[in-house]
Amino acid sequence: MNQETPISADSADQADADFDSFDREGFFARRRVVIIGGIILAVILALTYFLLHRGDALPAEAGAGSSQLPAVTVIKPGKATIEGTISATGTIAARREMPVGVVGEGGRVVSVPVDAGAWVRQGQVLAVIDRSVQSQQARSAAAQIDVARADAKLAQANLDRALQLVERGFVSKADVDRLTATRDAANARLSVAQAQHSELLARNARLNIIAPASGLLLERNVEPGQTVSAGGAPLFRIAKGGEMEVLARVGEAQLAGLSIGVSAQITPVGSEKVFTGQVWQISPVIDPQDRQGTVRVALAYQPELRPGGFAAATINSGRLVAPLLPESSVMSDDNGSYVYIIDKDDKAQRRTVKTGLNNGQGIAIVEGLDGSERVVLRAGGFLTEGESVNPKLQDEKRK
Repeated sequence: MNQETPISADSADQADADFDSFDREGFFARRRVVIIGGIILAVILALTYFLLHRGDALPAEAGAGSSQLPAVTVIKPGKATIEGTISATGTIAARREMPVGVVGEGGRVVSVPVDAGAWVRQGQVLAVIDRSVQSQQARSAAAQIDVARADAKLAQANLDRALQLVERGFVSKADVDRLTATRDAANARLSVAQAQHSELLARNARLNIIAPASGLLLERNVEPGQTVSAGGAPLFRIAKGGEMEVLARVGEAQLAGLSIGVSAQITPVGSEKVFTGQVWQISPVIDPQDRQGTVRVALAYQPELRPGGFAAATINSGRLVAPLLPESSVMSDDNGSYVYIIDKDDKAQRRTVKTGLNNGQGIAIVEGLDGSERVVLRAGGFLTEGESVNPKLQDEKRK
């Protein structure tokens, strides 16, 4: 016979509590096991992936690190043949300027048949001075020649007759000597008269102001009616042969690189036309005030070249084979000029250089580079020596 054990209400409540406590502890224990197992599995999978793909992971990591480095553009300049030039400024002047003034006694100017800017030839009359008085003097001197010539002829005739009579004994030898002396004196007076006449003619010829050489008449400083005299200011100025020159001012350091005979290009102010000249003289002295000397560039005549004008000169100073860098690559400080180069480890290194000619396309580096280096193109001032960078060649960057 089945007997049921009576269960009290307190016993039932205790059993329910024990059951609930037992389920929670088991749940948490199982969850911990699952979590720990998952972590262990994840670690094992990660190690397995790392071991299997280690070779591929390293370059990726290196590339990621390189992409974080500052990128700089670099160039390899190589070496170039550079036509050296020196830029200077100066004034235009006549290469051989000839002042022309009064040579004779002077007087009142009657006419001036030429004007400034005209071409004149050697011996051409530039101004005529009144010679009315001098002409009369010349006529008087010519008459004196006739008188002296007549006296000389008479003296010669008297001597000839005396020589014929001396053989017959009608004339003494003393008379012959006297007549000979008279004849000689007459001839001498004739020579004096002729010389005086020639002198007057020469003086009269000097009253005309003439051009001593052919060339361009630069100045005319006389007008008809003006009275002029010897020793006064020049009345005319002539550029012999029309030749011009530019007196270019060049620093003493640049003068050392110039030589006589090199060519130069001249551009007058206000003109776009370029004229080619040649250095014909280099100043032997340096101005102590501005440490410059004068280079004289000869030019053939051209209407655009006006004495007194201003001009720019580009003088060829020879050839140089050296690396050529843009101005953005070259920096300077108290220690001189320098550039930044990128070494084989892709690190920036400062390199002291000596600069040379600047031909408008770049600066020649005469010392410090051989042309094979990777030189930072720009923004070198933001780099520090030894800094790691990501260099990009300029040509590669363009691609």
